[in-house]
Amino acid sequence: MADLMLARTDLRNRAVDADAVLSRAGAPEGPDGDALQAVREIIAAVRARGDGALRELTERFDGCRIDRFRVSDDELEAAPGAIPGDVRDALEFAKHQIHAYHRLQTPPEVRIVNEGIAAREIVRPVDRAGLYAPGGRAPLASTVLMTAVPARVAGVTDVVLCVPPDRDGHVPTVMLAAAKLAGVDEVYAVGGAQAIAAMAYGTESIPAVDVIVGPGNRYVSLAKQEVAGVVGIESTAGPSELVVVADAGAPPEFVAVDLMAQAEHGPDGAAVLVTWDEDVADAVDAALDRLVAAAPRRAEIESTLGRGGRCVLVDGAPSAMEVANLIAPEHLELMTDEPDKLVEEVRNAGAVFCGVWAPAVIGDYVAGTNHVLPTARAARYASALRVDDFQKHIHVVGLDRDALRDVAAKVTTLAGVEGLDAHAQSITLRTGSR
Repeated sequence: MADLMLARTDLRNRAVDADAVLSRAGAPEGPDGDALQAVREIIAAVRARGDGALRELTERFDGCRIDRFRVSDDELEAAPGAIPGDVRDALEFAKHQIHAYHRLQTPPEVRIVNEGIAAREIVRPVDRAGLYAPGGRAPLASTVLMTAVPARVAGVTDVVLCVPPDRDGHVPTVMLAAAKLAGVDEVYAVGGAQAIAAMAYGTESIPAVDVIVGPGNRYVSLAKQEVAGVVGIESTAGPSELVVVADAGAPPEFVAVDLMAQAEHGPDGAAVLVTWDEDVADAVDAALDRLVAAAPRRAEIESTLGRGGRCVLVDGAPSAMEVANLIAPEHLELMTDEPDKLVEEVRNAGAVFCGVWAPAVIGDYVAGTNHVLPTARAARYASALRVDDFQKHIHVVGLDRDALRDVAAKVTTLAGVEGLDAHAQSITLRTGSR
């Protein structure tokens, strides 16, 4: 038997129980009180002391002293030429894929004329968008593309990026290269909850933005929730999550390596296998044991699997999909003989990957779909990052005098029912009616 085993929940011969599934799926039970208090203190400090607080917090959390947060235009311009050619080519390919997919999200014009009332919708981008890309555990250049490209497709005027600095106080060159290729205007070497606070409220160095998007650890996620309303946010894009629904035909090594791939992002994530074949569960455990032992990021993987690694045994595919919909994962892989049939049963997921040849990692990089996805069960009501997240839809209405007269009685009747006399008067003064 494998030394490394996914904790098991056996739901065979019993109804799918939400409490059992969620308590064994790495799902958060609620905000960590200590983390939330820390985030609130960070936000308050940045609001009160601006750049001074950012410097102190950066030294405390990132171990470096920074005098100038903004990366120079010269450094940003030079970055694409400072990375290996194959890396630049891969970034360019990913950018093209992301751009092509997100162009499809550009809304058509909505216009209708009915009963003489002309109604249409105009779409306007936000003026200034703030992007967050994690850089502490790994330089996520792909996240720069995933956030910046839709902002540019949306037509945002100023695109701003915050990235945690390394120990020398620098933003990794590959992150700067991705930023330049994606058309980012400003890059700042600041991370964590303090970066979210700076973009939301502004400091001496970082002007405030209108929308903040991008994934991060629980502190970043909590900070985004705290500033929501001051700025727009896309969703709760926190620690990585994966559910794999697998039948007897799924290669155990494929399942195991995909669970590992999400687990290596670090703590607080979830990696869940759902199957109706106990032999699959045993084989995946054995494969995980072998693969994790040789993994360069073994510590991160074991930590995540220890807290959020789970196997749920069910009676069949219908029960498996019920479990998946309850968990509402960021990523859902369907490693079954007929995955397209199961897609019809998906209600709650950030992104779905069909078959053994479509790992979630493809979505992380080159599918063109966005990898900034709802986590912590937010997929029950939220979607992947979209062009719409950087835009506003504004209604435009026009009538002439005859059209107003035609509908006047309807308006005054409704205003009367609601007891809003001035509403009615707005019509009668124009039409001369009573």
